[in-house]
Amino acid sequence: MRQDEIGVAPRRRFAALWAWLAAAFAITVWSVTFASTRVLLRDYSSLEIMVLRLVIAWAVLKGARVLGRLRAEGGAPRRAPWRDERLFAGMGLAGIAAYHLLENCAVFYTNASNVAILTSFAPIATAVLAKIVRKDRSFTPAFVVGSAVAICGVAMVSLDGVAELSLHPAGDFMAVASMASWGVYSVLLDTANERGYPQMFVMERAIFWAIVMMAPFVLWGMTGAGGRALDGSFRIVLGIDANVERLMRPENWINIAFLGVMASAASFVFWNHACRVIGVVKVSAWLYLTPVAGVVFAVLMLGERLTVMSAVGGVVTTLGAALAVRKSGDSST
Repeated sequence: MRQDEIGVAPRRRFAALWAWLAAAFAITVWSVTFASTRVLLRDYSSLEIMVLRLVIAWAVLKGARVLGRLRAEGGAPRRAPWRDERLFAGMGLAGIAAYHLLENCAVFYTNASNVAILTSFAPIATAVLAKIVRKDRSFTPAFVVGSAVAICGVAMVSLDGVAELSLHPAGDFMAVASMASWGVYSVLLDTANERGYPQMFVMERAIFWAIVMMAPFVLWGMTGAGGRALDGSFRIVLGIDANVERLMRPENWINIAFLGVMASAASFVFWNHACRVIGVVKVSAWLYLTPVAGVVFAVLMLGERLTVMSAVGGVVTTLGAALAVRKSGDSST
């Protein structure tokens, strides 16, 4: 063995372990967002929560990049060529603005269980698009089988306590579109990773463009029609007194800070890093665990009851995700 090869394998194993831990961190945080958002919905509209968390995330990432440049940390560029800005804008549109807006709107037109089940197909959408666009080889029969098992587990968790399953075309279509949007985001992320951009830079630009694209909804939410849309989900309150009153409640600013710093800044950076090291298809398979972790946190944080069906569904989901990841093969092109 050559001298320069000594220690390479341990470093690779450590890099892979760190990447999986980064993905686990992101999934854990995203699972908590359901409970955190539920608290904020008492005083804020869905659009207000989304805008606040993104503005905070952008400010955090921008500040971190400035500090990084001052410390000569990562060599992140101050700006990207317009060709790549279009790439970041696509990420902001697909993975942030469209994904969240479609998912939030879908719950008003269909059952929450339908949304949970349909959006759980996101790893499949990611694998198909990665195979078509990026020639990724992770989309194998074993990946499909593992995904099918995991989706069955997600359905068990999502349908627990549901009296009957019914279809609602408008909302179901929005849920499917939200799922597809995440697949598009993942493929665009793979392209950005291939071009070697630092993750903080990528997410700062993607979130910036997401905020820009949401501006029309914000303006609409300031009007009477927008304020009443979807039970007030697009309402934007600008009054100083009203906003001070809302922020005076500790649970509100704590949850807003959590969603902005942890769920929208740190988690996306960690998730994107895991995708770069391991591959977007393999990492995306662990998204099946998000609703399972959400149930765990609902039991621990909100005092909800854990049922047998949810527990079994969690086990089935975990086994399916593990099979999809273990047997998904080499992702190299």
